[in-house]
Amino acid sequence: MSVKHRYLPNTDADRRKMLEALGLRSVQELFADVPERVRFKGTMDLPPALSELELVRHVGELAARNATVDGYVCFLGAGAYDHFIPSVVRHITGRAEFYTAYTPYQPEVSQAVLQSIYEYQTLICELTGMEVANASMYDGATAAAEAAIISSYALPGRRKVVFSSALHPEYRETLRTYARGPKLHLLEVPAEGGVTPVDRLREAVDDSTACVIAQQPNFFGCIEDMAALGEAAHAVGAHFVACVDPISLGVLKPPGEYGADLTVGEGQGLGVPLGFGGPYLGFFAATGKLTRRMPGRIAGVTVDAEGKRGFVLTLQTREQHIRREKATSNICSNEALCALAATVYLCTMGKQGIREVAEQCLKKAAYAAQQLEAAGFPRTFAAPFFKEFAVRSAVPVERVNAALLEDRIIGGAPLGRWYPELADSLLIAVTEKRTRQEIDRLVARMGELR
Repeated sequence: MSVKHRYLPNTDADRRKMLEALGLRSVQELFADVPERVRFKGTMDLPPALSELELVRHVGELAARNATVDGYVCFLGAGAYDHFIPSVVRHITGRAEFYTAYTPYQPEVSQAVLQSIYEYQTLICELTGMEVANASMYDGATAAAEAAIISSYALPGRRKVVFSSALHPEYRETLRTYARGPKLHLLEVPAEGGVTPVDRLREAVDDSTACVIAQQPNFFGCIEDMAALGEAAHAVGAHFVACVDPISLGVLKPPGEYGADLTVGEGQGLGVPLGFGGPYLGFFAATGKLTRRMPGRIAGVTVDAEGKRGFVLTLQTREQHIRREKATSNICSNEALCALAATVYLCTMGKQGIREVAEQCLKKAAYAAQQLEAAGFPRTFAAPFFKEFAVRSAVPVERVNAALLEDRIIGGAPLGRWYPELADSLLIAVTEKRTRQEIDRLVARMGELR
């Protein structure tokens, strides 16, 4: 085969052999059942064939048009963050036995995968202070929606779900989609000053409330009074669902310490690359009493007849494994490779490493906010924040971000996209990767626009 066509799997001789085996004379005969009137006729408008070398160069040129965090300084967050990923994470997740392994439908022969899931669950419990965690969810949004669903299952007759407008807008949209089937009643409490007003939330809950969902830090990056919000939920017998940034738990109190019944969140910051939007990693943890209500899978450890340690799929509360009317979810899989990345990341960083990352985010974000305010971009909200904060701009935010891109800086998220009343605000994220020089560049460039 020539160099020009060597990456095509089938030669003309291969095709002839396949047609002979099928008893056909041409490829066209394969499509004899397709009506003539709907068949494409003529020649497709495609460029000339390329050699492998030419194709690799062409695709590389196309990829270079993307603005990535490798070539740009990123201050964009809003749910996905440019955190540092130790090289060991990619080395281990890139091993063939992990990278190509499929979901463990035959768990007894998938010991390595099951062990990695078991270790992941253990680490999530240690991080969040909860008693049990599942094998992972699709992302943070679906994890939050699943928490609302199982709360209504666990508390029969309760159909109301209360949450703040400071919950991530896309999580709220996912929640609305999930709520249609079981006909949950959703009640949104407007945020005040960038945080959830506890008094307003107390007025919103009653004995029909299944759960209260609060985010920490919330979408605006502000720190919520999670203990007070949890008390308001528990006062009416409802579950309290904490949606948390796992990196923040290096400095903030874990949900298990302020009485959360369910803890969910987006695990992308734990060693999972931004990847143009996914796949990401949803984590889901709960108190022990909700173990059998949890969606997805739970891997466990046991001992066989010979006394050897082994790993098994302990629970699978989905309709493929139990009676449909008792299934709490239709989640059929988990993000095993992303969960492995989180496992390697957490083991590599350790308790001290996670704390250091969180402290760097906290301090660098505080420095950036201080410098931006001095440059004429005051904070939108006065509430304390972790690694993300909103600033007001007298200059249209679209113009600000366009100017930053010219200087190879990815600016903040325009809050007007989700909150029309905040059309003059940008949500700025500062992770441990940002240097003082990069923050000063951001401030200087934005200051020039005043």
